[in-house]
Formats: sequence, structure tokens, C-alpha cells
Amino acid sequence: METYAVTRRNSVLGRVFLGLSISLVFAFAGVFTGQYVPAGVIGLLMIVEFAMLIGAMFLQRRRSIGMWFVYLFTFVSGVTLYPTLSYYAGVLGPGALLKAIGVSAIAFLVAAAVASRTSFDFSWLGGFLLIGLIAIVIMGLVSFFTGFSTMFGLVYSLLGIAIFVGYVLYDVNRMAHFGLSENAVPWMVLSLYLDFINLLLFVLQLLGILGGQSSRR
Repeated sequence: METYAVTRRNSVLGRVFLGLSISLVFAFAGVFTGQYVPAGVIGLLMIVEFAMLIGAMFLQRRRSIGMWFVYLFTFVSGVTLYPTLSYYAGVLGPGALLKAIGVSAIAFLVAAAVASRTSFDFSWLGGFLLIGLIAIVIMGLVSFFTGFSTMFGLVYSLLGIAIFVGYVLYDVNRMAHFGLSENAVPWMVLSLYLDFINLLLFVLQLLGILGGQSSRR
């Protein structure tokens, strides 16, 4: 019976990470498409993306959102990511952008591997991560009106990286320990996709701050 449970958990983990891999392909296709999309349309798609995410949160409580929804969302997300990635590629260079993607991918995979293989239960992280997420949202709103100092930007970026690495640990560990229903697979794929994208954005922001400091020396 225990062997069956372990096999089933491994099967679910495999499905989730396969879905995540496909989602990232759709996101890459969206980024590629984004270079041909007018700025006004990208602004509209940002509203669509936000509405889709809110809708997914409500739908998931009643039924599965479906993998088709996840792939559509990640494609739209890729389109809306294009201006940000293009900006960092222009400011830091394409090499730094690839470095940020590589660092984010390695951090994500290491956290996922630790979370899925350890017997340690990371459920206790949930409350701290929620508080941290609220904190960076508030910090982001404050910075929108007051701007970032270098020190504030560093703290904000490092806190964001820590929070989303923590969410990878939390999400994967919970799935490995307690399993996942079939209906919840698409939502978990979407959650891990958002963990990775937010991790990447904070890594890019950190590199941008460090790059700005280096250029002033």
C-alpha cells in the first residue's frame, strides 16, 4: 500500500513538472510573439492576464481549471513579459538576461529537488510566506510613489527571491507529502509557473541594481 502511494505521488509529480515544462514553452512562444504586439495591446493583455488569474482562483474552488487554461494563461503571460525582458536585455545585455534565467532555473530546480526528496515538512512556511508576500506588495506600492533607493531595492529584490524560493519549497513539499488530486494538477502547474516567473523577475531586478552600482564605480 505504501509503495502504491509513493508511486502515485511520483506519477503526480511527473505530471505537474511535465505540465510546467510545456507551460514554459507556451510562455516562450508568448515572449517571441510579444515583439510583434503593439504596446497598447500588451497593456490590454495585462488586464486580461490579471482577470484570468482571479478567475482561476475562484474556479479552482469548484472544479479544475483545465490544462488548456494554464497554457493559454502562460502564453498571454509570455506576451506581457516581453517588454520587461526586452528592457533588461537592453540595459544589462542579452548575456545577463540568459544568466538570470539560468540562475532562476537552478534555484527553482534545487528547491524543488530538496522539497520533493526530504522527509522534512515545510508546511510551517505557509504563514511566513504569506506575510512576506504581503510585505513585498506593500513595499512595491510604496516604491511606486516614492521610488527605490539602492539599499531599498536590494532588500526588496532579495526578499522577493527568498519568498518565491520558499514558495517552491512549500508547494512541491506539500505535493510530495500529501499528494494531489487530479483536479488540482492544473492549479499546481499554474502556481509553480508563477513561482518561477516571479523568481526570475526579482533576480533580474537584483542584477539590474548590481549592474547599476558597477557602472557608477
